[in-house]
Amino acid sequence: MNVMIFLYLIGGLVALVIGGEFLIRGASKLAAAMGVSSLVIGLTIVAFGTSAPELVVSLKASMSGQADLAVANVVGSNIFNILFILGACAAFAPLIVSSQLVRLDVPIMVGASLLMLFFSLDQNISFFEGAGLFSILVIYTIFLIYKSRKETNANKNVEDEVVPMTLQVVLLNLFFIGAGLGLLILGGGWFVNAAIDLAKALGVSDTVIGLTIVSIGTSLPEVVTSLLATLKGERDIAIGNVVGSNVYNILAILGLSSMLTPSGLNVANDLFVFDLPFMIGASVACLPIFIAGFRINRWEGYMFLGTYVLYTVFLILNATDHAYFENYKSGITYIVAPILLLTLSVITFQAFKTVKMSRGR
Repeated sequence: MNVMIFLYLIGGLVALVIGGEFLIRGASKLAAAMGVSSLVIGLTIVAFGTSAPELVVSLKASMSGQADLAVANVVGSNIFNILFILGACAAFAPLIVSSQLVRLDVPIMVGASLLMLFFSLDQNISFFEGAGLFSILVIYTIFLIYKSRKETNANKNVEDEVVPMTLQVVLLNLFFIGAGLGLLILGGGWFVNAAIDLAKALGVSDTVIGLTIVSIGTSLPEVVTSLLATLKGERDIAIGNVVGSNVYNILAILGLSSMLTPSGLNVANDLFVFDLPFMIGASVACLPIFIAGFRINRWEGYMFLGTYVLYTVFLILNATDHAYFENYKSGITYIVAPILLLTLSVITFQAFKTVKMSRGR
């Protein structure tokens, strides 16, 4: 049994790496063939595909009467995507941020997060509110593709790869994308299930497993895809995958889940009071960081990673009623939070200077 657990862990990791490689290769080639940017492919095909595990988990939860889990899965995944995945990618190599992300995509992500908060004021996301969320996603996706294809060849760098737009090229790269997504989902499933079995064998509680392995496991495709994209120099795909996945999680997954749940999706009080505002805060923090220099520096990546670790420890201590929880909470409230807010204030000031200088040119 223990041998099988480790075999599934190793097999899951191998499938994730190969799947990520296939997905990035197919997505970048397809972008060149279709005349759209790698960023748009990252925001759409890659982001939607890597969010498939979150979609499956949330739809199953909503249709089985566990609506709270559907909402918690989206909120937890969005926090993980921004703080852990972007943080890890920037820690490997500073990420250059496209101006389109600052002007359009990150504001859409923030707007979707705020709209989710507004719809959750009565602690329920209804059928019609879900339909509204999904409609926004359709309009946003169509606009992205239209805008990217409208760009002329004169705006492209001469070094850009030119791939002929033939049926064979399109089908081949769609195959790579499909195979990559399939391997990512299969590998993620193997890895998560094996990790849960291993944790139980080691005596770890179900609560801790749920807060860590399961919530992080559904984001494994995003982790592998973004990290591999960063290492291969496809950094538009890396950032676009994170931002697009967060937009997709809210607009598509919550939208569809609420439409398929007769009474709508219930939003737990703890989620509404703490985790949802924390998710919005992480989304809003992207704007000044992205604008100040149009890059995510290594130290900012480490800041994101550190914040995620602190958040995860907070969740675990709170869920297990640990004796040190109140002391930890006080330390976060009176020491860590002010330092983070001061740091973000300085970055925001630098971002305003960047905007002012660009307008003065």
